Amino acid sequence: MRKQSKEDKRIEEQRFRQLQKKLEIDFHDQSLLMQAFTHSSYVNEHRKKPNDDNERLEFLGDAVLELTVSNYLFNKYPFMSEGELTKLRAAVVCEPSLVGFSNELQFGQYIRLGKGEELTGGRTRPALLADVFEAFIGALYLDQGLEVVVQFLEKIVFPKIDAGAFSHVMDFKTQLQEMVQRDGNGILTYRILQEKGPAHHREFVSEVALNGQVLGVGTGRSKKEAEQRAAEQALSKLKQNQK
Repeated sequence: MRKQSKEDKRIEEQRFRQLQKKLEIDFHDQSLLMQAFTHSSYVNEHRKKPNDDNERLEFLGDAVLELTVSNYLFNKYPFMSEGELTKLRAAVVCEPSLVGFSNELQFGQYIRLGKGEELTGGRTRPALLADVFEAFIGALYLDQGLEVVVQFLEKIVFPKIDAGAFSHVMDFKTQLQEMVQRDGNGILTYRILQEKGPAHHREFVSEVALNGQVLGVGTGRSKKEAEQRAAEQALSKLKQNQK
């Protein structure tokens, strides 16, 4: 076991001040922020207590993420079934997605690791990066509450949902069909307008119409993807008309 020198401690505290400045978040309890980035290997090497690592914060952050993402999806997609919402939430909070969020924020460079873990590439290990993002959410929730967590996710996570980053698990055609059937609006028809590009890089353009009136146009690498994009646009248009 080794003890952290005063100089190392000063440098570390400065780095975490820089992180807060970058995130535009000021923690009331700095120790919570540092704990969120503390791996168990660091605790073992620096004579810390077992619970000084980020595992408990990760547990809390996982629950806070599930709640906040669930609430966002519930309100954003009023015609999405429980099963579809569950599938979409799983895509948003799965390990690869959390790693992406962590990398975007460069969280890896702030993780406090033991020397052994550092030498074996722990700073870029997917599971560790995902855990750190969840632990940060847990720490932020404890320090400043749910509203600030939501404000943070509105910058980092929710825009990606809006931009369609997880649309590969979403069935917009079914949502559109259910919405039309519920309102008794008539018949939906899909039509491929165009196929372009070489065979290895094909692109399709599709439109969806309701009783002959075009509601949405979408493009994709397959007919199915183009129709899904068209349905997504149609859903957005119908929702705007209902406001």
